[in-house]
Amino acid sequence: MKEKTVSSLPGIPTVAAAILSILLGLYLLLLEPLRLSPLLALGAVLLVLLGIFLGAGLYKVEPNQSAVLSLFGRYVGTVREDGLRWSNPFCAKRKVSLRVRNFESGKLKVNDLEGSPIEIAAVIVWQVADSAEAVYNVDDYESFVHIQSEAALRAMATSYPYDTTEESHIALRSHPQEISHHLQEQIAERLGKAGVQVIEARISHLAYAPEIAQAMLQRQQANAVIAARTRIVAGAVGMVEMALAELEKNGSIHLDEERKAQMVSNLLVVLCGDRGPQPVVNTGSLS
Repeated sequence: MKEKTVSSLPGIPTVAAAILSILLGLYLLLLEPLRLSPLLALGAVLLVLLGIFLGAGLYKVEPNQSAVLSLFGRYVGTVREDGLRWSNPFCAKRKVSLRVRNFESGKLKVNDLEGSPIEIAAVIVWQVADSAEAVYNVDDYESFVHIQSEAALRAMATSYPYDTTEESHIALRSHPQEISHHLQEQIAERLGKAGVQVIEARISHLAYAPEIAQAMLQRQQANAVIAARTRIVAGAVGMVEMALAELEKNGSIHLDEERKAQMVSNLLVVLCGDRGPQPVVNTGSLS
């Protein structure tokens, strides 16, 4: 089922024609009943019925709204022209809002990729793009949007860890742009059959579940200390290698293997010994 746009008649001229037709028919029937022949009387009745028929087909379409028309259960088309419109009075008309809407999902408790329980919620911005699909492909498209969005959020949350110490790995807390893009794709795929376009999807709440929050904070601090010490050691080794390379390049000092080993040991002690305790001081901000 795909949307098919149909045209409709403007409502204001139709209203004028309906009023004129009813007034003329009533004038002939009420004011000059004795002078009317049976044929003219029938014409007057038809004028009144025509006016009623024209009035019954009037309906209003607001800006950013569409009217889905169906005739005896058969889809006729969709009217997107706003204002007072006229279509066949026998057509059923269902209004569908095309405005941009948003909602915030409830706080869902799920397990991330590592199995840790977390609380997560998201804000979804969406609008109806295909009125026919929204009306005929699903029973209640608004309820469908809410339920499928929460299902996509659950599936996405289980695909990533809450946090990671490696920059190359995507995590829920450290990569909000990538996570939002993935979430939007997941929701759009589920809502495509309902004629709904997902404009934006982003995480609005993310936290560890209360029962493990303290334990996970301690683990984060421990991981931060390990990562900081690893980086310090790697930096110190690089500095020693640069120092030895510069000495050999200049040729000012010739070192045998034993003296090189002693020099490396002394430099590592000085570099790591002076900078080792610093990461411990900063672990309180890593949460």
